[in-house]
Amino acid sequence: MRAVVQRVQEAWVRVAAEEVARIGPGLLVLAGVAADDGPADVAYLAQKLAHLRVFAGEGRLLHLSLLDTGFELLLVSQFTLLGDCRKGRRPSFDAAAPPELAEKLYTDLAAALTGLGLRVATGRFRQMMEVGLINDGPVTLLLDSKKVF
Repeated sequence: MRAVVQRVQEAWVRVAAEEVARIGPGLLVLAGVAADDGPADVAYLAQKLAHLRVFAGEGRLLHLSLLDTGFELLLVSQFTLLGDCRKGRRPSFDAAAPPELAEKLYTDLAAALTGLGLRVATGRFRQMMEVGLINDGPVTLLLDSKKVF
């Protein structure tokens, strides 16, 4: 699984002009599922997101996690994170999971995060979404359950 993680003051998702999710301070996570992902990738990403120390505390800029602060997480599916742009001019999405697997693992990730005690809002899987945010910092990180950046 691959994720773009943004520390936000607030974030929201709209589908067909209807707001379907909104959070205050916390993390906006754009998550993409790879074809070879499974339960271990979900567990890794859930633990990493819950414990990632990216919020200010005790005089340090990056000291507290979502669990420490009680802040929220907005999870948005984004298969385009698996796009390979190395050849040609059009991204290849061969590495992305088929929709059925991607939806299951995306749903499992939301459930795992909730199970860790986080307040989780989600976008709508396989829908055209408008995602808005006020980035805080800005702090933007890349996570991948299989690669080190």
